[in-house]
Amino acid sequence: MFACFPLESAGSQQPLGSSTTCGPRVSELAEAGNLAGVQHIILVLSGKGGVGKSTISTELALALRHAGKKVGILDVDLCGPSIPRMLRAQGRAVHQCDGGWVPVYVDQEQSICLMSVGFLLENPDEAVVWRGPKKNDTPPGTSDEHMATVDALRPYGPLGALVVTTPQAVSVGDVRRELTFCRKTGLRVLGVVENMSGFVCPHCAECTSIFSRGGGEELASHAGVPFLGSVPLDPELTKSLEEGRDFIREFPESPAFPALLSIAQKVLTEAPARVP
Repeated sequence: MFACFPLESAGSQQPLGSSTTCGPRVSELAEAGNLAGVQHIILVLSGKGGVGKSTISTELALALRHAGKKVGILDVDLCGPSIPRMLRAQGRAVHQCDGGWVPVYVDQEQSICLMSVGFLLENPDEAVVWRGPKKNDTPPGTSDEHMATVDALRPYGPLGALVVTTPQAVSVGDVRRELTFCRKTGLRVLGVVENMSGFVCPHCAECTSIFSRGGGEELASHAGVPFLGSVPLDPELTKSLEEGRDFIREFPESPAFPALLSIAQKVLTEAPARVP
């Protein structure tokens, strides 16, 4: 899954003209000039499925919105587009204009816009069965698709990568290869996030390390990149995502809240900005 966060200051109103592979390719999107007003582009990566990239992407977007930023999310999880549900935007329609697909704004203030293949399905239970050229822009790992996307976006950078892992060794081993990919392609790593780092009991608030703990921090230290923080498993976070609620606003007492806010602040500090 590839998530792109073009961040803008709250004072501008430049939309993210973006699309999935049903519309213009990433390279065509860039050529159309729709990224001209974008100050930061962040790729949320892992090289490993099921680590929570959609969760981190969604909560990062919400935290940045509360910090006064405008955020665009490009969700190219073709086979499992879940971010529309996480932002309570299911069933919304996208429209086409001269510049490409117009993304969906998920709030009245138009501070978060989203483009996802989920908006293009007539039935939410419909399977996306694509192969070859139609799937060419989707980077599921560290091969052609991944490199094509980075190359297409590079002229509109600088780019930064936020790498997500879970703490257990089987995940860390796969994500280590993603860091190698970033190094080989010259993609700056903003840092590593350790997701599902312990389970917080809803009754006594004790944290139990179900999937081990510390693997992400150790990986970051070994790779010489920043460690952005650990996000615990929290039933309130899960519930907010399933119901499309604003976790950052509604659950300030959750143990996951300070972790997510701290990660967002570090991203704001570390994200490379384009020089006007």
